[in-house]
Amino acid sequence: MVFAAADNRDPQSLASRLRRKRTELFAQLLLPFAEPVRVLDIGGTPSFWLNNAPALPRRCHITLLNLEPVADSGLENVKCLVGDARATGFADGAYDVVFSNSVIEHVGTLFDQMAMAREVRRVSRAYFVQTPNRYFPMEPHFLFPFWQFLPTWFRAALHRRFGLGWMQRQPDPLLARAGVEQVRLLTTAEMTGLFADAQIKRERVVGFTKSLIALRPKV
Repeated sequence: MVFAAADNRDPQSLASRLRRKRTELFAQLLLPFAEPVRVLDIGGTPSFWLNNAPALPRRCHITLLNLEPVADSGLENVKCLVGDARATGFADGAYDVVFSNSVIEHVGTLFDQMAMAREVRRVSRAYFVQTPNRYFPMEPHFLFPFWQFLPTWFRAALHRRFGLGWMQRQPDPLLARAGVEQVRLLTTAEMTGLFADAQIKRERVVGFTKSLIALRPKV
């Protein structure tokens, strides 16, 4: 079951409103660049750009990088590639702007997250990396209060028995544990360390920091 406030399929939900604000913030990064702006979206989807590209202040050539093939849905100026955020293979400064929304928490261990952060900084001239805050009370994938602080064995046991949030029930014990462990939420201190040359912006909801955004403008 997905709470209505967290359902980004509903344009009036809290999640959708926050996403629109993030897009407005991202749009400011594009202004110093000549058209077409070369954008690398790590872990992105065509539907996101179908909804948001028309509102951007610059014409963009967008590359979507995912571990699995993604169909581009015929979108103009969108190219879909298969690759690894931890080792993209792109040249230094290959893109004007790197964009990544709720992806870095899924790439693996802290070591893997460090590798992704290095790639983001290396291949971009400006970047926008958003991730849920570890200390926000409601975990954003399982939509269970304080889920991230429960013991792994207990979370895996719940995952085996129930569908929670966006995550379907997974009866296989190994897959249930893997599903729990594939999300590693980050703290403000970790984001500051990973993106030392960026501003860390806090996205707040009812006084709590819901998400963290590492934002580096063109220098």
